[in-house]
Amino acid sequence: MSVTSHSQRDRLIRAAEAALMRSLVDPHHALHAGGLVLATSRRIGFPEGEVMALRAMALAARELGDLQSAEQHLRAAVTTEGAPPERVAQARLSLVTVRTERGHPLQALRVAALAWAYLSPLDRAKLDTQRAVALAHLGRHQEAIASCDRALRALVTAPGTIDDRRFLAGGLLNRGLIHSYRGDWDAAMRDLSACLEISRRSGLRHLARLSAANLPFLAVRRGDIAGAFKHYREAEDTLFGFPERLATMRADFAGALLAAHLPGEARAMLSLAVPDLEAAGAHVALAEARLKLAQVELLTGDPRRAWEVAEQATAELAAQDRTSWLPLAREVVLRSRLALEPVSPALLAELVECADELERGFADRAGAAALRLVAAEAALTVDDHPTASAQLARLTRHVNRNERWMPVGTRLTSLGAEPQTTGIPVPVRQHALALEASLREDVTGAFRAVHDGLAKVSEQVETFDDPSVRAHAARAGDRLAAFGLGLAMRDGCAAEVFEWAERWRAVTAPAHACQAVDPERVRAELAGRGALVEFVAEGEALLGVLISDERVLVRRVGDVRAVKEAIVRLRYSLRRQEGPEDVETAGAEVERLLLRPLLAELGDRALVAVPVGALHTLPWGALPCLRERPVSVAASAAAWVRAREVGRARGGGSPVVVAAAGPALSYARAEVSQVLSCYRGGREVPGRTEAVLSALEMADVLHLAAHGVFHARSPLVSGITLEDRSLMAYDLLDVSRSAGLVVLSACNSGMSRTPVEGAPLGLPGTFLAKGSACVVAGMVPVRDDLAPVLMSTFHELVAAGHPPDAALAYASAKSSEVGFVCFGAGDLPLC
Repeated sequence: MSVTSHSQRDRLIRAAEAALMRSLVDPHHALHAGGLVLATSRRIGFPEGEVMALRAMALAARELGDLQSAEQHLRAAVTTEGAPPERVAQARLSLVTVRTERGHPLQALRVAALAWAYLSPLDRAKLDTQRAVALAHLGRHQEAIASCDRALRALVTAPGTIDDRRFLAGGLLNRGLIHSYRGDWDAAMRDLSACLEISRRSGLRHLARLSAANLPFLAVRRGDIAGAFKHYREAEDTLFGFPERLATMRADFAGALLAAHLPGEARAMLSLAVPDLEAAGAHVALAEARLKLAQVELLTGDPRRAWEVAEQATAELAAQDRTSWLPLAREVVLRSRLALEPVSPALLAELVECADELERGFADRAGAAALRLVAAEAALTVDDHPTASAQLARLTRHVNRNERWMPVGTRLTSLGAEPQTTGIPVPVRQHALALEASLREDVTGAFRAVHDGLAKVSEQVETFDDPSVRAHAARAGDRLAAFGLGLAMRDGCAAEVFEWAERWRAVTAPAHACQAVDPERVRAELAGRGALVEFVAEGEALLGVLISDERVLVRRVGDVRAVKEAIVRLRYSLRRQEGPEDVETAGAEVERLLLRPLLAELGDRALVAVPVGALHTLPWGALPCLRERPVSVAASAAAWVRAREVGRARGGGSPVVVAAAGPALSYARAEVSQVLSCYRGGREVPGRTEAVLSALEMADVLHLAAHGVFHARSPLVSGITLEDRSLMAYDLLDVSRSAGLVVLSACNSGMSRTPVEGAPLGLPGTFLAKGSACVVAGMVPVRDDLAPVLMSTFHELVAAGHPPDAALAYASAKSSEVGFVCFGAGDLPLC
């Protein structure tokens, strides 16, 4: 061999190595450089150069999201005749990751086994980081962690080339993700933070992007929803141009949102992720994304679609030999069938079998426990008491029967530790205990089991400050609370139904209203001037508990679905600004379904309404029987009592009144001028976020005339449009106080979303949580020319000493604008 030939081959090796390194930071350049090395190596018959060039091109293609091309290049590399075994083994090392991402993790492990014998100790450590990913996708998390640990011990003392640092950072990234799969969020955050630091210091922008892309997922799992969306927006910008990576990040984020009981937000992420994962051929991530989508479809009320998507995910997971994932997909299919068809012995047997499979296959047995409870309830519907008892016993066998009803404070300590050892969430355990007690006709014991479970959920909820996180965390106890309410309904005692409805609302409520109240306290606050009606949903039945100075009673008022549909028709009539007859007809239909069974007892009293579900979207003033009647709306009776306490505590004297006008609203400035003329010393502030927030902390009355936007999926980003940006509900979380009376003269500004009852998320609830006693806001689009008329009359009456609810009722009747609602303690005069 000539010197020139040796020199040329050395140059080709160096060029291939450079292309390999460039694949991480500039994949387009690496692809081109690798192609040149490949062409030259083939021309001169240099197999080593061919393998190295093909591997560089494969890594570049993978970075660009082209997994199919990456695999083709690597398969060509490992079949190159005459290539050194160590170079072929290195190509197999890279093929391990690509085969995993392409949906074949078991085959990836076989590829790794073929490479092992020909690799150096350092390359074996690098191979271990790749094997860990395949093991994790097969559900073998303990092995995956061990593989990463072994690799990192070797890599941390490696010479420190760019490739060494890449695998060190990648190993930390992989271990962090595996920790997150196992629910060890602190360990996951430590590893991802270390990966991010090494990547940034080494110029490995791609790995830095991947680390940052996992921050939204971790932020959600740690309870920081607002921070998660901030991380998501940053990661979205960072990953632009890398569609497969961006799609994987969105799918992972969707999984975290789903676990946080945010299926609407998860669906939005998955609708973006699934098509890109399909296009990239990222079959592993695609199968997982489909499974999440199936879970979303089930949670959002489309079991037929959930069934179809889960079957597709099942086929893909089976083709990838990911047998440990199959019970998760099967669970969605079975829950979908349960929603679509009557319980049969065959379906019941499949539910039990699937629960057994989930329990055997995963270290986290929470899902198995939840499905076992569903199986027990299904068994009871077909009078299969032996099966029901057997499943309940599996959920309660670790409870000391002699100490079941210890005092709550004592009992919760042991219950809080149980999920770590048994994998059974406390709400599921307590629901099972309540069911067992109920089957023994031990109603007192059943109530105590529910009480203890809700107390534990309350403890967990109280650790969060963000109202959205509080509300969604509380959903863990939703079914348990429904069972307790059902127990209360069994006796038909109105006071007991009220107390259990309030008990659940107290668990879910913002911190300012988390102390439940009894009927006597409510009656004392009403003081003969009005009546409170708390609406409660029991399955498809809508109930109303009425408290007045004379009695406490409960009535079935209608069907949940029928009321919801009638409200939709009413809102449609108001949005279309149809004739008075159409609005009257639609409003009368809601009244018939909702209030007619209570009208005799309600009489002509003022009304405090505590809504449930779709009633949070109801413009109450559009109901004929409520025209000119003072109406206040509260999240719970406790929230209403608390708002009255806040209102009474505010000092007297002349109120400080501030108003601001938003942009692009023709009547806004005239409205602000008319409002301020009603009060001595009222002043206008600029319609900008900072000015309004500053005014909020010193004003007694704040009036905003502007456009409003409500986001049903993310209600705390709903807002009022100001000159610089929207004033969102999230902006209010940091203010130290809020004005006693806030008036939002804006379309849809009073709308809320209720993940659980007692915690409506939106602008009114946020203002009340920050110290407002009363909020007046629009529930539908408002005519620009009518709003100033209504608001001028309203503020004239309030300034004259009338309570806001009475002032709004009169002003609405005078202007024929019925789209505004009074939230909180609307019956307290301002002065």
